[in-house]
Amino acid sequence: MSTITSTPVGARAAASAGRVSLLQRFQPSSLVLLFFVAILFVLIVAPMSMLVIKSFTHPETGGFTLQNYLAAYGTPHHVRALLNTLYMAVCVVALSLILAVPLAWACTRTDMPGRTFVRVGVFGAFLIPPYLGGVGWILLAGPNAGWLNQIWTWLTGDVEPIVNIFSFEGLVLVMAINLYFTIFVLVSAAFEMLNSEMEDAANILGAGPIRTALKVTFPLVLPSILGSALLTFLVSMALYGVPALISIPARFPVVVIQLSEFFTFPLRIEVAAAYSIPLLMITAGLLYLQKRILSRKGYASVTGKGGERRLVKLGRWRWVMFGYSFFVVSISVVMPLFVLLMAAFSVSWVRGLTWGNLTLQNFQYVLFEHTTSQKALISSVGLGATAATVAIVLALAIAYIMQRRLVPFSGVLGFLCMSPFVIPGIVLAIAFYAVYALPPVSLYGTYLILALAFTTRFLPIAYTTGSAGVSAIHYEMEDAVRILGGGRLIAIRKVVAPLLKRTLAAGWLLIFVPAAQELSTAIFLIGPHTRVVSVVLLDMSQEGQMEQLAALGSMLLLLVTAVVLIGLRLLGRDFMMRRS
Repeated sequence: MSTITSTPVGARAAASAGRVSLLQRFQPSSLVLLFFVAILFVLIVAPMSMLVIKSFTHPETGGFTLQNYLAAYGTPHHVRALLNTLYMAVCVVALSLILAVPLAWACTRTDMPGRTFVRVGVFGAFLIPPYLGGVGWILLAGPNAGWLNQIWTWLTGDVEPIVNIFSFEGLVLVMAINLYFTIFVLVSAAFEMLNSEMEDAANILGAGPIRTALKVTFPLVLPSILGSALLTFLVSMALYGVPALISIPARFPVVVIQLSEFFTFPLRIEVAAAYSIPLLMITAGLLYLQKRILSRKGYASVTGKGGERRLVKLGRWRWVMFGYSFFVVSISVVMPLFVLLMAAFSVSWVRGLTWGNLTLQNFQYVLFEHTTSQKALISSVGLGATAATVAIVLALAIAYIMQRRLVPFSGVLGFLCMSPFVIPGIVLAIAFYAVYALPPVSLYGTYLILALAFTTRFLPIAYTTGSAGVSAIHYEMEDAVRILGGGRLIAIRKVVAPLLKRTLAAGWLLIFVPAAQELSTAIFLIGPHTRVVSVVLLDMSQEGQMEQLAALGSMLLLLVTAVVLIGLRLLGRDFMMRRS
């Protein structure tokens, strides 16, 4: 006996509509967006979760334990390294502010001569990797053979060195002159946005240019100063190259050197993870403190549209300000770059400038004889380009998802994109090692793990760039494409991407330069067959091959500068964040 069941027409229509709605959710554009979301979780959530898990995991039994934290912080030497790092970072930030803020004010708000020269010079500090700048200052101010000390001995006959770069003061100096560029760029951008009305009011009341700057101009850009100072603090805590060159001879232990000791035999990844967690908490706490401070006090220039920006007349102080600017550019770019180039063309760098000491053998060695250098150059540029491209594409997709509210909890995606900002590079490397280097994934010794880590490391830069660009494009332009029959992917490809071309290209350059020179993340993830220039340079410095190091570093600078010059030709003034 069969039973015939009839379904009402309205019910069938509703079921059909439900099926259509379900199918619509899985159209190609939605699947592509979900794919990017999955990548974001793989890059960020998995490594950081594994870092926390490893810090509480017993290395032998695999069970829960606090033994790793006791091993990490139960030794006074380890605690002293953390305290030294915080003290060093504070000093680096203070000196960076002294170097950068006056330069930013002079280049944007005053009639100081040579402003273009100073900008170009400061931009050189961005192109020179910190560890290469550190090598330059070792050649300049090494206690025995440094050029400055040799000149001092020649002039005075005094064999005692006048400067010793292998000291705490030398460590702070080298780090500050390699990190002040960030403060300069961000504070310059803030100065560019101010008009002159409040400064004119101060001048009318009798204030001179210096007093006006201290009482009016600088307080208006205080949020940018604090933000850039915090960013410099975070970078200085996790910077590896300069401490590896200077802090060990200076006998000033810091966190990054201590973490590298955990990666020597026997490998103690669990202890390294435990040692990293407080560093991560300090970083997050500082970001929260900055937010609270800025939320309690507002800084604004209350003006109408069309406010005029006039240069401050410095009078006789014009050349004094230029002299200070030239001094900063000299110690950060001109002097270390000059001595590096001289060493690259020298048989022996300690012999100084003589015709008999000049040679091209160092370049022949790194380009044609030393296969590791050749491979490292190609790998560094390739990894930098790969990381920049993947980060920009991923960040643009996530920024688009968030701005257009295409998935629930899209704000969480934006938070995840920005979260690597609070993760020091060396901590991120340990997290990637814990989750991807070891079995069952076993990516150790491959370029893939380096590319993934570099992409994650610089994802916040890409996301900030992409989010600002997408928010500036009204959704009605995309709706017009869709009304004409185009899908969301066509709207992105035909409308969003072309409009963001210049913005994304600037973001790509901002990622490519540090990614091609990255050391803090690479030092823990390289294998015997995966070398990058930064690590090869560090190895050469430890082996005393200063001439070959200088030649290889010069080649890296040449390649990176060539890429950046092409970008500058396409982008013009926008890359330097100057107002048109």
